[in-house]
Amino acid sequence: MTDTSAVKTSVTFAELGLPESLVRAVADLGYEIPSPIQAEAIPPILEGRDILGQAQTGTGKTGAFALPLLARIDLKLAKPQVLVLAPTRELAIQVSEAFGSYARQMKGLHVMPIYGGQNYSTQLRQIERGPQVVVATPGRLMDHMERGRIDLTHLQALVLDEADEMLRMGFIDDVTTIIEACPASRQVAMFSATMPPEIARITKTYMRNPVHVKIQATETSLAQINQSYVVVKPHQKLDALTRLLEVEDFDAAIIFARTKAATIELSEKLSSRGYECAPLNGDLSQQHREATIRQLKEGQIDIVIATDVAARGLDVQRIELVLNYDIPLDTESYVHRVGRTGRAGRTGRAVMLVAPRERRLLQAIERTAGRPLDKRELPSGEEIAAQRVETFRESLAQAITNEDLTYFMGLLDKMQTEIDTDLRTLSAALLFLAQKERPLDVASSFQKLEAGFIGGREEKSFRDKRDGGAGFSGGKPQTFDRYRIEVGRDHGANVGDIVGAITNEANIQNQFIGKIQMHDTFSLIDLPEGLPKEMQTHLGKVRVRQQPLKISFVGKSEGGASRGPRPDRKGPPRGDSRGAPRGDSKGDFKGKRAPRKGRSNAER
Repeated sequence: MTDTSAVKTSVTFAELGLPESLVRAVADLGYEIPSPIQAEAIPPILEGRDILGQAQTGTGKTGAFALPLLARIDLKLAKPQVLVLAPTRELAIQVSEAFGSYARQMKGLHVMPIYGGQNYSTQLRQIERGPQVVVATPGRLMDHMERGRIDLTHLQALVLDEADEMLRMGFIDDVTTIIEACPASRQVAMFSATMPPEIARITKTYMRNPVHVKIQATETSLAQINQSYVVVKPHQKLDALTRLLEVEDFDAAIIFARTKAATIELSEKLSSRGYECAPLNGDLSQQHREATIRQLKEGQIDIVIATDVAARGLDVQRIELVLNYDIPLDTESYVHRVGRTGRAGRTGRAVMLVAPRERRLLQAIERTAGRPLDKRELPSGEEIAAQRVETFRESLAQAITNEDLTYFMGLLDKMQTEIDTDLRTLSAALLFLAQKERPLDVASSFQKLEAGFIGGREEKSFRDKRDGGAGFSGGKPQTFDRYRIEVGRDHGANVGDIVGAITNEANIQNQFIGKIQMHDTFSLIDLPEGLPKEMQTHLGKVRVRQQPLKISFVGKSEGGASRGPRPDRKGPPRGDSRGAPRGDSKGDFKGKRAPRKGRSNAER
């Protein structure tokens, strides 16, 4: 085993030997230089060598193996060439999304996640399309292998991500079986935070003279910065951000987004909501970026929405608040972001929006921070209204103290006489006009949005806004609304596809979905009465069989919650193209054998 001591370097991604398309993709994601694990691991992986990397989550290890392996993909071959094993479905999804982000300029590349809980027939169709990259949990991959559904004969590289975690979860037998099923010529890259004896045995048995890269975990002192996070669903992030900006008291703030496009989109949406803000990203000219920073320093704008690269080295004393709209993919980026406030001994605040499946990234950030981050709830409508009233009151008090109001007092007396009303009524009317652009009585309007927020209670799914967010737990809703979606049988869709998309994307549990009537080019679906508007908007963008749902309200449902046999199809349900039994509408597979020991049903 070759051992190399990994240290921070100033090399660029291009200097590591990556192709230009991947270098551009990395730059678009906001990364200028590779992390230590990337700088040490990418060259040997590009050379085809086996590698053993010891690194914690959040050190950039996904990029360390994804980038060099993508560089070696044959896009003309529609067969699995890279296989990544991950211990949990959350990590499998995260890694597959990272592959997709890095490969956005590689036309014809298909990345497929395989994990328990997905509809089997959907996975089979994806396998038949020929993904070049497969990211899987061991249990579900074994199921496909034992049924002969996946071909690993063209595999070039196998990655074991968080190998010690797979060992702890009882996957060691599955992992060794999968390794032995791969071609003898395959490259192996293993990443593990620790090195227990079983991992050392795998290294000795299945790896050939591996390069050993070890990254020491570091803790960075951010004690002067108050750090917190909010758990929120991805499609609710904009409303969550708006609520936080409503109640946070700050002179200036910087919001970090992962992509250049997101900085522009957020800037436009926040501007339309009355905030003085501007984007800051690498696509802007140097003159434009300097002008934006100058405006921030001089108080002409109060918020900058930036990528990591564009904000590197930014030091503006006014910045009291950092908002991570997109959680950073590595801890170094987090330290850099949060460091934009609390500089030179000053205090500051940092708030991060975290999706439920991003828990691992949060834990890595907490290790870097040296302590758990404070978990907070989203502010309620009442809190937002109270904050607006307080801000308005302070403005009035400052005007009374600092301004010459003699002319306006005379004008007030004249208006009171001409309108013939009492002073209290006239003052209330003036207050009403003064707050029209930013209404003070907003508790009820913000309360309507709370139906969609989980506010850190991610175990609850669709929440009923009519009963204060009590939800439908324990039973089915009594009344439904009917919606039309623009996906039907002609698109190759089935009921399981539709139910799976809605349960996964909208977090609406299966029992809250009523009748589904499929037609050739569209379908009708019953969903609980009072579906929040933002949820409808999000569902409209969800795709089934590459078709956006484009959901539209039809009217009140006249039927119940049953999804029994559809009246518009004759005969029994069809099996899949290989004669395998279909999953039911919940996406479960009714197989013939019991789970093996050491594997949870959740990961099968």
